[in-house]
Amino acid sequence: MDIKKNDIFTVQITDTGTEGEGIGKIAGFTLFVKDAVIGDTVQVKVMKAKKNYAYAKLEKVLVPSPFRVEPPCAFHRQCGGCQLQSLSYEKQLEFKQNKIRNNLVRIGGFEPEKIDACMEPIIGMEDPWHYRNKAQFPFGYDKEGNVVTGFYAGRTHTIIPNTDCALGVKENKEILEIILAYMKKYAVSAYEETTGKGLVRHVLIRKGFASGQIMVCLILNGKKLPEEQWLAEELWKIPGMTSVSVNVNTERTNVIMGKKVRVLKGEEKIEDAIGDVVFRISPLSFYQVNPVQTRKLYGQALEYAGLTGEETVWDLYCGIGTISLFLAQKAKKVYGVEIVPEAIADAKENAVRNGITNAEFYVGKAEEVLPQMYEEEGVYADVIVVDPPRKGCDEKCLETMVRMRPERIVYVSCDSATLARDLRYLGEMGYEIGKWRGCDMFPGTGHVESVIMMRNCGLKGK
Repeated sequence: MDIKKNDIFTVQITDTGTEGEGIGKIAGFTLFVKDAVIGDTVQVKVMKAKKNYAYAKLEKVLVPSPFRVEPPCAFHRQCGGCQLQSLSYEKQLEFKQNKIRNNLVRIGGFEPEKIDACMEPIIGMEDPWHYRNKAQFPFGYDKEGNVVTGFYAGRTHTIIPNTDCALGVKENKEILEIILAYMKKYAVSAYEETTGKGLVRHVLIRKGFASGQIMVCLILNGKKLPEEQWLAEELWKIPGMTSVSVNVNTERTNVIMGKKVRVLKGEEKIEDAIGDVVFRISPLSFYQVNPVQTRKLYGQALEYAGLTGEETVWDLYCGIGTISLFLAQKAKKVYGVEIVPEAIADAKENAVRNGITNAEFYVGKAEEVLPQMYEEEGVYADVIVVDPPRKGCDEKCLETMVRMRPERIVYVSCDSATLARDLRYLGEMGYEIGKWRGCDMFPGTGHVESVIMMRNCGLKGK
């Protein structure tokens, strides 16, 4: 069938793609339709045609799916951040569990029967809204030249003005409106990517759900704001405000944060807790954005680790020690490794803050520190926990893990495709999946976290 750009079709959506887009077929030709929901009958317009498939724009919902719901956010289609907002939450969870399962089968090469036998139900949320404790808002201009903030439209750097995201905390709106009013009052410019000029690039807002403490950090294309203390005092009127700071980033880059933070009022860090462990978090710290689900995810990782109090545990890609300190409550000894020096400084501080003395932290790449400690220091592991970035584990790191032969490897993942690739290697090296489970850290979006326990099949370390 010859399908061209701008062709109009009526199509029934029969499946969901990996990013949450609807999938339909016309005479065997596959159409990927953003914002369409499985079960919809829709009118679509082809935007890009390939040999055997095409990307199409949703023009009109002709017959709505029984799983279609009314999104609470008026901007969800423009923004693109919440790919699944029109899909019922129960169906979102089903999609995410299947996404992990299918990757384990297709990419990991595991038998479907085996995957189904060791699968546990995905962990969902009771209230899947306003769950994000962190948000970063870019500043720019609208067509009339007014300063605006919100989110980038999907696959662009065009800002959709929105101060009240349905995923963020309620304080975001008040904070953003204060900053916008300040910028208008004192004629403060917004950054323009095309010219590299303008002062205010982004604002980072964080809230500790357990503590109620709030942090605001403005990222500047310069060192100082005009009348910055006026702004700090206005923000300080918001209940819970604990930290107001600026971060300097004068580089022509898509990286949001620079390295230098200067406090305008209050503390540089705020506190939050996951379970009984209290963490101090700086503007530069990595910290899971959904604290309600983080506690459930880490609790599941701790259960899969099967600790009795006698184990030595390695936590690779440990960040500020969130999982490490959770594990240390049940382990004999925990070693954490992270490449970011500031994160390790935070991890050490967090250990002291919680009176945890059986955790040590090392700065470096996991694929370098782990082999060195194993080969030169003779340090071994009963359990290894990994929580790598989206690209998964480094090959050398996986090789050393296999040589150390821990009884269990607990893999926490934010990308089930790279997870499946890494588990395939571990499976070939003598490990088998004991249990696995999804955890919905990002309701409304196509992303899902997972936690897997791999068992040693009886082979010993070399």
